[in-house]
Amino acid sequence: MFVKDKMTRDPYTIQVSASINTLIGLMRDKKLRKVPVLDGEKLVGIVTDRDIERVSPSKATSLSVYEINYLLSKITVADAMVSDVITCSPDDYIEDAALLMRENRINSLLVMENGKLVGIVTDSDLFDALIDMMGGRTKGNKFILRVPNEPGVLTRISGIIAADGTNISRFTMTDAREIAMLYVITDPNSDVERTRAALEAEGFTIENLVVKK
Repeated sequence: MFVKDKMTRDPYTIQVSASINTLIGLMRDKKLRKVPVLDGEKLVGIVTDRDIERVSPSKATSLSVYEINYLLSKITVADAMVSDVITCSPDDYIEDAALLMRENRINSLLVMENGKLVGIVTDSDLFDALIDMMGGRTKGNKFILRVPNEPGVLTRISGIIAADGTNISRFTMTDAREIAMLYVITDPNSDVERTRAALEAEGFTIENLVVKK
């Protein structure tokens, strides 16, 4: 799965010269937590709700609402933004984007292609990708097996299920040194008990079975 499969395309942006008031209005109206900052069409930074708080008058101030709004009108996006932006490509693998976010302790990446901002991928997008890869939205029979982590085990299991006349829609295996957990999702219209019996007859242990019609 690639970043382009999960990213939000053409995200809302703000110009570097815009006022903080304009930015606050955009983030409030569109329910945004962060906004890429452009100078013309060039990406020059990113600004978050925390950045806005950092440059805004303290909530404990004795200033009037009029005075606060006046001060905010004089603060520009350039005063609040972070210019050191970590980016990725739409053709990067989603797991590489997740690793990059994890290593840098951030919850989003701006997506660049040929020097142009084309999207944004967030931690929520990564959760969606995980759900899809694990078959969370897929109807079918999910077999969770405890299997030896050795060459040929996937071929054996797929062969048993194929011989039973059942189609596999998802195969996911956890990393382990000796024993691994294998998640297999089969056709929702297949005979789940027959498949279970075929796997157990070959010595495989089924830890759990979830039927989603």
